Order: sequence, then C-alpha cells, then structure tokens
Amino acid sequence: MRVGFAGTPEFAAHALRAIVAAGHTVPLVLTRPDRPHGRGLRLDASPVKRVALEKDLFVLQPATLRDASQREAVLAIALDVLVVAAYGLILPAAVLEWPRWGCLNIHASRLPRWRGAAPIQRAIEAGDTSTGVTIMQMDEGLDTGPMIETVDVAIDPRETAGSLHDKLAAAGASAITSVLSRLTVDGRVVATPQPGDGATYARKVEAAEALVDWQQSASILDRRVRAFDPAPGAFTRWAGGEVKIWGAEPVARDQAAPPGTVLAVGAKGIDVACGESVTDGALRLTTLQPAGGKRMPAAAFVAGRRIAPGMRFGATVV
Repeated sequence: MRVGFAGTPEFAAHALRAIVAAGHTVPLVLTRPDRPHGRGLRLDASPVKRVALEKDLFVLQPATLRDASQREAVLAIALDVLVVAAYGLILPAAVLEWPRWGCLNIHASRLPRWRGAAPIQRAIEAGDTSTGVTIMQMDEGLDTGPMIETVDVAIDPRETAGSLHDKLAAAGASAITSVLSRLTVDGRVVATPQPGDGATYARKVEAAEALVDWQQSASILDRRVRAFDPAPGAFTRWAGGEVKIWGAEPVARDQAAPPGTVLAVGAKGIDVACGESVTDGALRLTTLQPAGGKRMPAAAFVAGRRIAPGMRFGATVV
C-alpha cells in the first residue's frame, strides 16, 4: 500500500518509523520547512525530515497547502492513504480528497476531549487521570472527523508533558500500523462519528502562560509545572532574573503568608506559599535552573543565594 506521511515533531517521527518498519511503501513525506535554530540561526530539519532522510524517503516541505501552485507537486504523487500526525499545516479539501482512502490523523487525546494543538499539556494541566490516542478520518473541521480506533493511556500522578508525550507517541505508532494493516487486508475501515458531548479545546501553549502566578493554589501550580515540562518550562522571578522550575510538588502549610513567600528552606526543597489562604497549600521547589545556568537541586540553588523564610519569589500576576 502506498502510504504518504505528513508530520513534523518527534511525536510524528515515532509513527513514521513504525509505518516504514511495517513494510508499507512511503512515496512521499511532507513536513514543515526547516527553521533557524540556536545563536547562529542554523537551519534545523524537523524530526520527521531526519527520519525520512535516514530511510531515503522523498520529502517535500511546502510553506502552505492552501496555494494551488505549492500543492501541485504534492498532488502529482498517487497515494492510497495519507497519515497525518502533528503536521502543523491546514489541509484544504483538495488535499483531504487526494488519496484513495483519504487522510488519517493520529491525535494525542481520546476525542472529542482536547481537540486542538496542545492536548498533552492541557490534559495534565486539567488534572485528567487518563487520556489516549485517536486515529480518525480527517474532515475539514478541527479534529472533528469520525474515529477509527482509540487507545486509552493512563496519566500517572507525577506525569510530565514529556513523559506522557513518549507514552502517547508509542501508542499512536502502534495504533496507526494496526489500522493500516486492516486497511490493507480489508480495503476499508469502520469510522464512528465522535460523541456530541464532551468536546474540549486544547489551545496552543503560549510562553507567557509559563510564568508562575503564586496567587493560584499549589495543586494548580504543580500541574502547570508538569504540563509545561519540557516546553516552555514554568518559571518565576528571583532577584531581578528568571528561574525555571523543573521539579515541584504540593505540600500542606499551617501559616498565613502572602503568595510567593518562602515558608521554609530545607534538604527537601524550598516551600513557597500559594493562593490566598493556608488551604491553598505550598509548592515545594525541588529542581531549579537560574537564567544562563544548569538545572540543580534546590539545595544547591539556595547555597549560592542565601534564601531564607520571609523572602518572596516572583511578581504575582494581576
């Protein structure tokens, strides 16, 4: 079967490797154009492009598919199906109708919950205890197409976006190869419309969201730290600079203090007051990274800065 592939980040690269390993012919890989990276602004290939080159697959990198002239070379290649995973470009009707069996999307949630760009981060941020992967037949809506296969994936209590990404990428790769196998044998797959209830939208994560608002409760901040790990990384302000928070956990407190106040400093970390009352708890910071520095245990961060109870982190967000 001639399987085209469209994707960009590492999540998609997992699926491309699995499709190639399953023995499918991949005559075309679509990925986003190379982007400047680092201080020298060197053009950096996407993870999908790197896999495609490693496997000696033909790659096209149009800036858009809405322009008929830019998709002409794409549509000239005959496909049985196009698999799409975190591609990053909108597929117009002409592209959706191009392959023999249409376009199949690997989405990192159990639809209809968390349609949109950041389903992994939003699931953790919301405190969900489970999520999943959905293989769906694409239509012109935003992750609204009928579902072909769903796989449930548990979210562990201390899950980060990075660890959940890896679990979902593996589940997605397995699910799409299973669907393609059925499509090869049967010449069809059964797709079920998404439920009418339970749809939520996973908006793209903006860098500004990662600034810790100490007025929120410790449980909320704990989820946000884990949701934004590894990117963009939650951060707070200290002594006029920014400090990334890579490790934290909510703990109880028994003393009143303004949000952001250091309550205790010890071998286990730095306890910081959250919210407006003791019931909102404290966030124990365990791993920090000062601007321009490396990640370090809280004890090492404290040693060079003389942090003591009563001092305050950050500026609260109004």
